[in-house]
Amino acid sequence: MKKISLNIDKALGKAVTLEKVNALESKINQSLATLHKGDGAGNDFLGWLHLPSSITDADLKEIEETAAVLRSKCEVVVVIGIGGSYLGTKAVVEALNNSFDWLHTDRKNPVLVYAGHNIGEDYLYELTEILKGKQFGLINISKSGTTTEPALAFRILKKQLEETVGKAEAKHRIVAVTDHAKGALRKLATQEGYKTFVIPDNVGGRFSVLTPVGLLPIAVAGINIRDLVAGAVSLEKATDESIPFKENIASVYAAIRNILYAEGKKIEILANFHPKLHYIGEWWKQLYGESEGKENKGIFPASVDFTTDLHSMGQWIQDGERIIFETVISVENPDHKLTIPTDEANLDGLNFLAGKRVDEVNKMAELGTQLAHVDGGVPNIKITLPEVSAYFIGQLFYFFEKACGISGYTLGVNPFDQPGVEAYKKNMFALLNKPGYEKESEAIKAKL
Repeated sequence: MKKISLNIDKALGKAVTLEKVNALESKINQSLATLHKGDGAGNDFLGWLHLPSSITDADLKEIEETAAVLRSKCEVVVVIGIGGSYLGTKAVVEALNNSFDWLHTDRKNPVLVYAGHNIGEDYLYELTEILKGKQFGLINISKSGTTTEPALAFRILKKQLEETVGKAEAKHRIVAVTDHAKGALRKLATQEGYKTFVIPDNVGGRFSVLTPVGLLPIAVAGINIRDLVAGAVSLEKATDESIPFKENIASVYAAIRNILYAEGKKIEILANFHPKLHYIGEWWKQLYGESEGKENKGIFPASVDFTTDLHSMGQWIQDGERIIFETVISVENPDHKLTIPTDEANLDGLNFLAGKRVDEVNKMAELGTQLAHVDGGVPNIKITLPEVSAYFIGQLFYFFEKACGISGYTLGVNPFDQPGVEAYKKNMFALLNKPGYEKESEAIKAKL
């Protein structure tokens, strides 16, 4: 079976040589060994490492059966969660579903919409309005059940659902994905009789897409989660510590990133030439930003959609400060074929493209962009997907996760905590006069 591939040739130059990459082999292997031994910082959050191969047929069957219940009852399913609790799902669904699925009137599966990832009053109001008169259900994803954004959304949407269909029916349309034993959502789910799935204690949110956090809503959307998991399993094997450095694409990616960073490349831009991969970039930004951005270290992760953003960010990438490098996700084969027609008047001057596939034009735009950016001093890393399918997206997820763990340890940080995320919450709770934050409230009011 084919695999995604990595090419770093266009990232090499006078400052970043293949010799430097190979010289980092020992340190990268040490970081990889630290992951597998589980004796490094954050080792209580390594459940993702062998997660794909540990998922059983029974696990998948239970998820598929629950998804089937929601599909049978609901036109719309609201996925409630923030960060890793929704980004992986959205990345897969946007990549694999028809781009205009929401316009189809003969849908086989519910529309997935998202809540609890912001505190926008207009957003929530508009969501509650559009749900009126529709058969809908809720997948509430939260370990604690008290994270402000999803808890607030769930409170509002639970009330609306119960008022619409009654409490007895509502409990069959609500699924809780939460802690196995503790927390507000676990307590509520037990009281109300909701179907539940467990977020493993040793899997952090940004690594959780292959747990029920992602697999359940992805299955509700009608996507084959078995293919997604199979792809991840194949990359789990292909990036094992037994794989030699030069053949281990996760190790090589981690190495080249750290070398580029040491050479002053402080920003990594994840680019794609396939518009359905936009949310892969959003998921990737959380994964790397939250894992590496600490102790005043870390590459800043940004993402762009080409060729669209070549008409906005292209100028800065080509001629701006040379502190960036690009990682380009390239797709070999699109799902469909569309040929450019001849036009007799040829007013747009495009007859020279007549008879060519749209994808051929896109591929030449991709190659031309790569050549221009490399000439402009932007090192380029290329990740190639044979096609956009559940199997290869599963590979891509695991590849990025494994490389992230290796890269973080090589950088010298704990890739599995996120202490900086709590700072805004403390201030917000103090400003809202949350019970227990009286001292903080006094301090912040004095500061203001």
